[in-house]
Amino acid sequence: MTPDARPAKGPLALSPELRQAARRIAQTEHLLVALDFDGTISPIVDRADDARPLPRSAAAFAGLAALPRTTTALLSGRALASLRAVASPPVDTLLIGSHGAEAWLGPGSAELTLDEAQRLLLAEVRGVLEEIVEQAPGTLLEDKPAGVVLHTRLATDDVAEDAVAAARSVLQDRKGVFLKNGKRVLETSVVNASKGEGLTFLRQITGATAVLFAGDDVTDEDALARLESGDVGVKVGLDFTQAEFRVEAPAHVAELLEALLQERSLVVAEEEPGTD
Repeated sequence: MTPDARPAKGPLALSPELRQAARRIAQTEHLLVALDFDGTISPIVDRADDARPLPRSAAAFAGLAALPRTTTALLSGRALASLRAVASPPVDTLLIGSHGAEAWLGPGSAELTLDEAQRLLLAEVRGVLEEIVEQAPGTLLEDKPAGVVLHTRLATDDVAEDAVAAARSVLQDRKGVFLKNGKRVLETSVVNASKGEGLTFLRQITGATAVLFAGDDVTDEDALARLESGDVGVKVGLDFTQAEFRVEAPAHVAELLEALLQERSLVVAEEEPGTD
Protein backbone atom coordinates (compact mmCIF):
# COMPACT_ATOMS: atom_id res chain seq x y z
CA MET A 1 0.00 0.00 0.00
CA THR A 2 1.31 3.46 -0.82
CA PRO A 3 0.67 6.64 1.17
CA ASP A 4 -0.19 8.76 -1.85
CA ALA A 5 -3.44 8.70 -3.78
CA ARG A 6 -3.11 7.44 -7.33
CA PRO A 7 -4.86 9.28 -10.16
CA ALA A 8 -6.95 7.57 -12.78
CA LYS A 9 -5.15 6.89 -16.06
CA GLY A 10 -7.80 5.14 -18.12
CA PRO A 11 -9.25 1.62 -18.38
CA LEU A 12 -7.39 -0.91 -16.30
CA ALA A 13 -7.63 -4.68 -16.10
CA LEU A 14 -5.12 -6.94 -14.33
CA SER A 15 -1.61 -5.61 -14.59
CA PRO A 16 1.36 -7.97 -14.49
CA GLU A 17 2.17 -6.48 -11.08
CA LEU A 18 -1.29 -7.33 -9.73
CA ARG A 19 -1.06 -10.87 -11.09
CA GLN A 20 2.29 -11.23 -9.36
CA ALA A 21 0.80 -9.88 -6.13
CA ALA A 22 -1.98 -12.49 -6.33
CA ARG A 23 0.64 -15.19 -6.88
CA ARG A 24 2.62 -13.95 -3.88
CA ILE A 25 -0.27 -13.63 -1.43
CA ALA A 26 -1.54 -17.08 -2.40
CA GLN A 27 1.56 -18.47 -0.65
CA THR A 28 0.61 -17.14 2.78
CA GLU A 29 -0.19 -19.46 5.68
CA HIS A 30 -3.77 -18.24 6.25
CA LEU A 31 -5.35 -16.07 3.58
CA LEU A 32 -8.26 -13.72 4.20
CA VAL A 33 -10.08 -12.62 1.03
CA ALA A 34 -12.31 -9.71 2.05
CA LEU A 35 -14.42 -7.87 -0.50
CA ASP A 36 -16.88 -5.05 -0.73
CA PHE A 37 -20.06 -6.07 -2.54
CA ASP A 38 -21.74 -3.27 -4.52
CA GLY A 39 -19.46 -1.99 -7.26
CA THR A 40 -16.88 -4.68 -6.52
CA ILE A 41 -18.28 -8.16 -7.15
CA SER A 42 -21.62 -6.75 -8.24
CA PRO A 43 -22.10 -3.91 -10.74
CA ILE A 44 -23.75 -0.77 -9.39
CA VAL A 45 -27.48 -0.74 -10.15
CA ASP A 46 -30.22 1.85 -9.67
CA ARG A 47 -32.26 -0.34 -7.31
CA ALA A 48 -30.26 -1.85 -4.46
CA ASP A 49 -32.47 -4.96 -4.34
CA ASP A 50 -31.56 -5.78 -7.95
CA ALA A 51 -27.83 -6.15 -7.28
CA ARG A 52 -26.31 -9.59 -7.78
CA PRO A 53 -22.70 -10.82 -7.91
CA LEU A 54 -21.28 -11.49 -11.35
CA PRO A 55 -21.45 -15.27 -11.94
CA ARG A 56 -17.68 -15.54 -12.46
CA SER A 57 -17.00 -13.66 -9.22
CA ALA A 58 -19.50 -15.75 -7.28
CA ALA A 59 -17.99 -18.99 -8.57
CA ALA A 60 -14.39 -18.00 -7.83
CA PHE A 61 -15.32 -16.60 -4.42
CA ALA A 62 -17.08 -19.86 -3.55
CA GLY A 63 -14.05 -21.79 -4.74
CA LEU A 64 -11.79 -19.79 -2.45
CA ALA A 65 -14.18 -20.29 0.48
CA ALA A 66 -13.85 -24.05 0.09
CA LEU A 67 -10.05 -24.11 0.26
CA PRO A 68 -8.07 -24.99 3.41
CA ARG A 69 -6.51 -22.14 5.38
CA THR A 70 -8.54 -19.64 3.37
CA THR A 71 -11.29 -17.42 4.79
CA THR A 72 -13.67 -15.35 2.70
CA ALA A 73 -15.55 -12.31 3.96
CA LEU A 74 -17.82 -9.58 2.66
CA LEU A 75 -17.56 -6.06 4.10
CA SER A 76 -20.50 -3.94 3.05
CA GLY A 77 -22.38 -0.82 3.89
CA ARG A 78 -25.54 -2.87 3.49
CA ALA A 79 -27.40 -4.23 6.47
CA LEU A 80 -26.66 -7.92 6.96
CA ALA A 81 -30.14 -8.99 5.90
CA SER A 82 -29.84 -7.07 2.65
CA LEU A 83 -26.32 -8.36 2.04
CA ARG A 84 -27.39 -11.98 2.47
CA ALA A 85 -30.38 -11.50 0.18
CA VAL A 86 -28.43 -10.11 -2.76
CA ALA A 87 -25.03 -11.76 -2.34
CA SER A 88 -26.06 -15.34 -1.44
CA PRO A 89 -22.60 -15.82 0.09
CA PRO A 90 -20.98 -19.22 0.65
CA VAL A 91 -22.11 -20.72 3.94
CA ASP A 92 -18.80 -20.18 5.76
CA THR A 93 -18.21 -16.64 4.49
CA LEU A 94 -17.96 -14.07 7.30
CA LEU A 95 -20.09 -10.96 6.96
CA ILE A 96 -19.56 -7.39 8.13
CA GLY A 97 -22.55 -5.14 7.46
CA SER A 98 -23.64 -1.55 8.06
CA HIS A 99 -20.06 -0.31 7.59
CA GLY A 100 -18.81 -2.40 10.50
CA ALA A 101 -21.72 -1.96 12.90
CA GLU A 102 -23.02 -5.50 12.24
CA ALA A 103 -21.07 -8.75 12.15
CA TRP A 104 -21.93 -12.38 11.40
CA LEU A 105 -19.18 -14.80 12.38
CA GLY A 106 -21.18 -18.00 12.21
CA PRO A 107 -24.15 -19.59 13.99
CA GLY A 108 -24.83 -17.95 17.33
CA SER A 109 -23.45 -14.54 16.37
CA ALA A 110 -25.02 -11.81 18.46
CA GLU A 111 -27.29 -9.37 16.66
CA LEU A 112 -26.74 -5.63 16.85
CA THR A 113 -28.87 -4.03 19.57
CA LEU A 114 -29.36 -0.34 20.29
CA ASP A 115 -29.98 1.18 23.69
CA GLU A 116 -32.99 3.41 24.30
CA ALA A 117 -31.08 6.63 23.65
CA GLN A 118 -29.80 5.31 20.33
CA ARG A 119 -33.27 4.19 19.28
CA LEU A 120 -34.73 7.62 20.04
CA LEU A 121 -31.89 9.35 18.22
CA LEU A 122 -32.33 7.09 15.19
CA ALA A 123 -36.03 8.00 15.05
CA GLU A 124 -35.10 11.70 15.11
CA VAL A 125 -32.61 11.21 12.28
CA ARG A 126 -35.21 9.43 10.20
CA GLY A 127 -37.66 12.26 10.78
CA VAL A 128 -35.15 14.80 9.50
CA LEU A 129 -34.42 12.75 6.39
CA GLU A 130 -38.10 12.10 5.69
CA GLU A 131 -38.72 15.84 5.48
CA ILE A 132 -35.84 16.23 3.03
CA VAL A 133 -37.00 13.35 0.82
CA GLU A 134 -40.48 14.86 0.61
CA GLN A 135 -38.93 17.95 -1.02
CA ALA A 136 -36.33 16.16 -3.18
CA PRO A 137 -37.75 14.15 -6.12
CA GLY A 138 -35.81 10.98 -6.90
CA THR A 139 -34.39 10.57 -3.40
CA LEU A 140 -35.39 7.76 -1.06
CA LEU A 141 -34.51 6.29 2.31
CA GLU A 142 -33.20 2.88 3.32
CA ASP A 143 -33.47 1.73 6.92
CA LYS A 144 -30.65 -0.16 8.59
CA PRO A 145 -30.41 -1.55 12.12
CA ALA A 146 -28.27 1.37 13.27
CA GLY A 147 -28.97 4.05 10.70
CA VAL A 148 -30.82 5.46 7.73
CA VAL A 149 -29.38 5.95 4.25
CA LEU A 150 -30.31 8.84 1.98
CA HIS A 151 -30.15 7.52 -1.61
CA THR A 152 -29.85 10.06 -4.43
CA ARG A 153 -28.98 7.88 -7.43
CA LEU A 154 -32.34 8.49 -9.12
CA ALA A 155 -32.34 12.24 -8.48
CA THR A 156 -30.87 14.90 -10.74
CA ASP A 157 -27.42 16.13 -9.75
CA ASP A 158 -28.61 19.46 -8.37
CA VAL A 159 -31.42 17.85 -6.36
CA ALA A 160 -29.01 15.23 -5.00
CA GLU A 161 -26.47 17.84 -3.94
CA ASP A 162 -29.11 19.99 -2.26
CA ALA A 163 -30.59 17.01 -0.40
CA VAL A 164 -27.22 15.88 0.95
CA ALA A 165 -26.28 19.43 1.90
CA ALA A 166 -29.58 19.90 3.75
CA ALA A 167 -29.12 16.64 5.64
CA ARG A 168 -25.56 17.49 6.60
CA SER A 169 -26.48 20.97 7.78
CA VAL A 170 -28.94 19.51 10.28
CA LEU A 171 -27.16 16.32 11.33
CA GLN A 172 -23.42 16.88 11.14
CA ASP A 173 -23.13 18.51 14.56
CA ARG A 174 -25.71 16.36 16.32
CA LYS A 175 -24.04 14.37 19.09
CA GLY A 176 -24.19 10.63 18.56
CA VAL A 177 -24.92 10.85 14.83
CA PHE A 178 -22.20 9.71 12.42
CA LEU A 179 -22.21 10.55 8.70
CA LYS A 180 -20.42 8.91 5.79
CA ASN A 181 -20.42 9.92 2.13
CA GLY A 182 -20.75 7.21 -0.49
CA LYS A 183 -21.53 7.03 -4.19
CA ARG A 184 -24.84 8.90 -4.47
CA VAL A 185 -25.66 8.12 -0.84
CA LEU A 186 -25.33 9.76 2.54
CA GLU A 187 -25.04 7.20 5.32
CA THR A 188 -26.24 8.12 8.80
CA SER A 189 -25.70 5.94 11.84
CA VAL A 190 -26.04 6.08 15.61
CA VAL A 191 -23.16 3.60 15.96
CA ASN A 192 -19.63 4.76 15.20
CA ALA A 193 -18.07 2.04 13.03
CA SER A 194 -16.07 1.68 9.84
CA LYS A 195 -14.98 -0.92 7.34
CA GLY A 196 -11.45 -0.35 8.59
CA GLU A 197 -12.41 -1.51 12.06
CA GLY A 198 -14.31 -4.41 10.51
CA LEU A 199 -11.29 -5.55 8.52
CA THR A 200 -8.98 -5.33 11.54
CA PHE A 201 -11.49 -7.39 13.53
CA LEU A 202 -11.65 -10.05 10.81
CA ARG A 203 -7.87 -10.28 10.68
CA GLN A 204 -7.73 -10.81 14.44
CA ILE A 205 -10.45 -13.46 14.71
CA THR A 206 -9.26 -15.47 11.71
CA GLY A 207 -5.56 -15.27 12.47
CA ALA A 208 -4.95 -14.30 8.85
CA THR A 209 -1.31 -13.90 7.89
CA ALA A 210 -2.21 -11.83 4.80
CA VAL A 211 -5.29 -10.07 3.49
CA LEU A 212 -6.57 -9.26 0.03
CA PHE A 213 -9.17 -6.49 0.09
CA ALA A 214 -10.97 -4.92 -2.87
CA GLY A 215 -13.52 -2.11 -2.84
CA ASP A 216 -14.83 0.73 -4.97
CA ASP A 217 -16.34 3.33 -2.66
CA VAL A 218 -15.11 6.16 -0.47
CA THR A 219 -15.91 4.12 2.64
CA ASP A 220 -13.64 1.31 1.39
CA GLU A 221 -10.67 3.62 1.88
CA ASP A 222 -11.07 3.01 5.63
CA ALA A 223 -10.34 -0.67 5.03
CA LEU A 224 -7.55 -0.01 2.56
CA ALA A 225 -5.90 2.19 5.17
CA ARG A 226 -5.76 -0.77 7.59
CA LEU A 227 -3.81 -3.04 5.25
CA GLU A 228 -0.35 -4.08 6.35
CA SER A 229 2.90 -5.03 4.68
CA GLY A 230 2.34 -8.15 2.61
CA ASP A 231 -1.37 -7.47 2.09
CA VAL A 232 -2.92 -6.62 -1.28
CA GLY A 233 -5.31 -3.69 -1.68
CA VAL A 234 -7.28 -3.17 -4.88
CA LYS A 235 -9.35 -0.14 -5.87
CA VAL A 236 -12.21 -0.84 -8.27
CA GLY A 237 -12.77 2.20 -10.48
CA LEU A 238 -10.84 5.28 -11.43
CA ASP A 239 -11.23 7.52 -8.38
CA PHE A 240 -8.29 8.55 -6.23
CA THR A 241 -7.19 5.91 -3.74
CA GLN A 242 -4.44 4.80 -1.40
CA ALA A 243 -4.61 1.25 -2.78
CA GLU A 244 -1.48 -0.10 -4.42
CA PHE A 245 -3.43 -1.66 -7.27
CA ARG A 246 -6.58 -0.84 -9.20
CA VAL A 247 -8.89 -2.35 -11.77
CA GLU A 248 -11.57 -0.64 -13.78
CA ALA A 249 -14.73 -2.64 -13.09
CA PRO A 250 -16.30 -5.65 -11.31
CA ALA A 251 -15.57 -7.80 -14.37
CA HIS A 252 -11.88 -7.39 -13.61
CA VAL A 253 -12.45 -8.35 -9.97
CA ALA A 254 -13.82 -11.62 -11.31
CA GLU A 255 -10.61 -12.07 -13.28
CA LEU A 256 -8.56 -11.34 -10.16
CA LEU A 257 -10.52 -13.84 -8.05
CA GLU A 258 -10.10 -16.51 -10.71
CA ALA A 259 -6.35 -15.90 -10.82
CA LEU A 260 -6.13 -16.01 -7.03
CA LEU A 261 -8.19 -19.20 -6.88
CA GLN A 262 -5.90 -20.88 -9.38
CA GLU A 263 -2.76 -19.89 -7.47
CA ARG A 264 -4.16 -20.70 -4.02
CA SER A 265 -5.47 -24.08 -5.19
CA LEU A 266 -1.99 -25.03 -6.37
CA VAL A 267 -0.47 -24.01 -3.05
CA VAL A 268 -2.85 -26.00 -0.85
CA ALA A 269 -2.82 -29.00 -3.22
CA GLU A 270 0.94 -29.30 -2.82
CA GLU A 271 0.45 -29.65 0.94
CA GLU A 272 -2.11 -32.46 0.77
CA PRO A 273 -0.82 -35.87 1.91
CA GLY A 274 0.00 -38.18 -0.95
CA THR A 275 0.59 -35.44 -3.53
CA ASP A 276 3.85 -35.11 -5.36
